[in-house]
Amino acid sequence: MPTDPRGLRSDAPLLDAWLRFHEEAPTPYTIPGHKHRLDLVGDVVAGDVPLYAGLDTMSLSRGVLLDAERRAAAAWGVDLCRFSVGGSTHGNQAIALAVGRPGDRVVVSRTLHRSMLLGLVLAGLEPVWVRPEVDRAHGLPTGVVPPSVSAALAEHPDAVAVLVGDPSYVGTVGDVAGLAAAAHAHDVPLVVDAAWGAHLGFHPALPPHALALGADAVVTSAHKMLPAVSQAALVLARSGRIDPDRLDAGVEATATTSPAGAVLASIDAARALLERDGAALLGPVLEAVATARSGLAEVDGLVVRGGPGAAPPRLVLVLPGTGADGTRVEADLLAAGMPVELADRDTVVAMVTLADTAAGVARLVDVLRRSVEAHRGPPRPVVGAGVWSLDPVVATTPRAAFFAPRERVATADAVGRVCAELVAPYPPGVPVLAPGEVVTAQALEVLGSARAAGSRIAYAADPALRTLDVVATG
Repeated sequence: MPTDPRGLRSDAPLLDAWLRFHEEAPTPYTIPGHKHRLDLVGDVVAGDVPLYAGLDTMSLSRGVLLDAERRAAAAWGVDLCRFSVGGSTHGNQAIALAVGRPGDRVVVSRTLHRSMLLGLVLAGLEPVWVRPEVDRAHGLPTGVVPPSVSAALAEHPDAVAVLVGDPSYVGTVGDVAGLAAAAHAHDVPLVVDAAWGAHLGFHPALPPHALALGADAVVTSAHKMLPAVSQAALVLARSGRIDPDRLDAGVEATATTSPAGAVLASIDAARALLERDGAALLGPVLEAVATARSGLAEVDGLVVRGGPGAAPPRLVLVLPGTGADGTRVEADLLAAGMPVELADRDTVVAMVTLADTAAGVARLVDVLRRSVEAHRGPPRPVVGAGVWSLDPVVATTPRAAFFAPRERVATADAVGRVCAELVAPYPPGVPVLAPGEVVTAQALEVLGSARAAGSRIAYAADPALRTLDVVATG
C-alpha cells in the first residue's frame, strides 16, 4: 500500500485523497479501464487514479482540487492557480488564450518554447519578436533586456502582453523586475514561462521567483525542478492585468477532461514539500553544485557557466576551449548510466534537483572530467548557436500560415518561401523557423549547423531537413 514517508498528506489534500483511495480500495465502475488490476498489463498502471470518481466524486463535491490550488496560490503569493496534467505546454497555450483576442499583438521573447508559439496559433495572436542578449564568452543567452521590451512596446503600442522565458534553458536569469516595469509602463501584463524555475524563491541563495519580482502570470513545471510526476505543471497569476475568468476558460479549453489524479496529487505533494522543507532540501544540493563547479573549473579550457545571473542548481559546460565534442562526452555519460538534459558539440547541460545527492553529483563530475580529458583536442573558438541571434523575417501570422494550404519542397528550393511548419533544434525547442516566416539561407544555415553539432531537428515534417513544408502558391 502506498505510504506518505515525509508526512505531507495533512497539508496536501490531493495527496491525502490519492492515499485514501488506495487505503479504501474501492471497486469502481468508472474509468480507467484497467480497474487497478496489475495482472493485465503490469505495474505500468500502478497508482493511476483519476480525479473524477477517484480523488474526488464525479461531481467534485469534496473540493480537493480547488483546495490544493488555493494552497499553491498562497505559496507563491498570488490569488489564482490552476494545476495542469499537460505540462507547461498546456499552461502556455492557456495563457495565450487568456491574454488576447485574434489579431492582437504580443511582444514575445525569441527564447520561448514552441508551445507558446503554437499557443499564438490557437489564439490568433501576432508576435512581435525580441531577441535575447548573448554572452560572447560562452555563446549562451542571458535573457531579453528591458530596453528591448520597451522599444518593442513603443513601436507597437497596441500590444496587449509581454511573454518571456525565465530562467532560460541554460539556467541564466534575466532582469524580471525590469521587464515587469517595462510591461507595466504600458499597462500590459508580463507573462513568464518559468518552466525551469519552480524552485526559485524557496532558498535564500536562489533568485526570487518571477511573481515576487512583479510578473503577472507564471507557468512552471512541477516535474522539472520539483519531485512531481512528468507532465505536472502550475499556472499562477494575480488578477488585475490577468482576467481570472479568461484564464479559467483558457485552461479548460486546452485541458483533458480526464485528468490523471496521480499527476495532480504529485503537484500538491511537491508544493507542500517545497513550502515545508524546500530550503533544507535545496541547501545541500546548492552546496554540491558549487563544489562541482569548482572542480570542473579546474579542467583546462572548460568554461563552467554559473555564479551571478545563473539559477542553480544546473551544470552548464562550454567545451570549445577543451577541443572535446559534447556528443562524445554524452556517450560516456550514457555508458555510465547518467543521461544529461542537453549535449551537442559545444555544450553539455546537466540538471540537478533537490532529489540529487552530493555523492551522486560528485560521481557525475568525476565522469565528466575523465571524459573531457579523454576527448580533448585542439581548442576551437566559441560560436554562439544561431538560434539565439537569428532575426526572423515575418511574412504573415503564425495562425494564417498554419492553416494555409501547404506543399512540400526540397529544402534548397524553399529559400524565399513562407514556412508552414515549426522547425527547431531540440533541446531546447526554440524555433529557428516558425509558421508565417520566410525561409532564409541564414535560417537553413543555422539548422544545418545545429544538426551537424549533434542536435535533433524537432517538429519538422522531415527531421532530416531534405524537405520543408511551405505555404502553397497560386
